[in-house]
Amino acid sequence: MNWKTSTASVVLILTTIATQAQLKTVDYSDGNQKLQGLSATPKKAKANKAGVLILPAWMGIDNNAKESAVTLEQQGYYAFVADIYGVGNKPENAKQAGERAGFYKNNYSEYQKRIRLALEQLVKQGANPNEIAVIGYCFGGTGVLEAARANFPVKGVVSFHGGLGKDASRKTEPITPKVLVLHGADDPYVSENEIKAFQKEMRDAKADWQMVYYANSVHGFTHKDAGTDNSKGVAYNEKAAQRSWKAMLDFFDEIFK
Repeated sequence: MNWKTSTASVVLILTTIATQAQLKTVDYSDGNQKLQGLSATPKKAKANKAGVLILPAWMGIDNNAKESAVTLEQQGYYAFVADIYGVGNKPENAKQAGERAGFYKNNYSEYQKRIRLALEQLVKQGANPNEIAVIGYCFGGTGVLEAARANFPVKGVVSFHGGLGKDASRKTEPITPKVLVLHGADDPYVSENEIKAFQKEMRDAKADWQMVYYANSVHGFTHKDAGTDNSKGVAYNEKAAQRSWKAMLDFFDEIFK
């Protein structure tokens, strides 16, 4: 390992430790299943005590979700990172992640229940129940759309490189929360047909929705640990990550008036 690599590794470790230190572990449950989320409470909250629920990607609670929580807390938002899988169920590899995420995608009511339980924890940590948004990454981006489809009492949802589809047999109901989808223009995991079906769903649901495409971006463009090789289908793109975060903050300025 050369000095440059060693230094980068040390910086990453120190950043992770510092981030974790700013988060509080919160135990809650879904029946007999123990859940363990993370809470970030702002030292100087916004006047309306707005809160943001964060739904992690398919590997469960990760550094990306933790960093998002800390950054939001520093900007005055209450933040809570949801535990969707539960204690003892965190995937150890991509195969397990695909299986566990697939279960919740196919059993969307179970996914919605875990999201609702996390929303309750966000409010218990001090967030205003009338000023809530839900954001999510990849699998979590799919989850925020399920929160919108369930018409949870939230102002809006933001999907970062998330799956967009739902079973065609499901009835499309009116959607009340505002919807923002931040999408990699070259994402190989979301087909054109899925995009078209999602946009038709939003129109049929009479939703207030936006979809923003980011050039030269594939799946996972906000994840710093994804590498930068677009040919792998999942890669970090610093410009897209920064632009999408700003788009989210502008969206918050709109919904949290």
